[in-house]
Amino acid sequence: MHAEHDLLQRNRSFYDGLWSGARLSEPQRFNTWPLVSRLTAGAMQRLEVAPGLRPRFPLQGTQFVEISAPALRRLQAGGANAVQGQVTALPFSDATFDAVCAMDIIEHVVDDDGVLAELARVAKPGAAVLLSAPLHPASWTAFDDFVGHYRRYEPEPLLAKIRAHGLTLEQSAIYGMQPKASWMLDLGMWFLTHRRQQAMWWYNWTLPLFARFQKPLALVPGMVGTAQVDEVLLVCRRD
Repeated sequence: MHAEHDLLQRNRSFYDGLWSGARLSEPQRFNTWPLVSRLTAGAMQRLEVAPGLRPRFPLQGTQFVEISAPALRRLQAGGANAVQGQVTALPFSDATFDAVCAMDIIEHVVDDDGVLAELARVAKPGAAVLLSAPLHPASWTAFDDFVGHYRRYEPEPLLAKIRAHGLTLEQSAIYGMQPKASWMLDLGMWFLTHRRQQAMWWYNWTLPLFARFQKPLALVPGMVGTAQVDEVLLVCRRD
């Protein structure tokens, strides 16, 4: 319990600071938008958990749950229906949503089984569940520590964990906007630690450029080849 509490507080401190100085980005900016448009077409009840200020589901018509107060206020100011809450205890009844999104989340919590169980619980049978996760514990870097990751996953145990919670993988793709050059990550971490105002100016200015020049998602049936892949996006279906 102490590890879970400490990790939660560390994540909250980091992301409260980040979202306090960040701008809200519209989901249409990201390369996930064509996929999301398909998954949410006709989905009357939609949920996205912990979007921060980088939601992937449409702002209008989606229920958002966010733990960070600064992000919550900006989501609400942008017209989103957002409530404060934790992913391990979602404030919704069983089988409520036709589509669920939880990007960049399960690696941040001690009880990832609890998170997956909650996401599966609130999803209707047949609902699309969109996830992402970083891979390969051997690829751990200082950046993982800095942004509050608790783990990276080996591909097969990750898939087994998903299946154990009643989710079937349909498609996947290589995912993520993390720069490949380690010096860029080191520089970004230094500026966020020592020159936060300047760092946030660059973050807000460069993120739209990174998003604009992202490669289209190359979705494949089942699990994409994961050798030397840093992060994957998983399109699942609730059994």
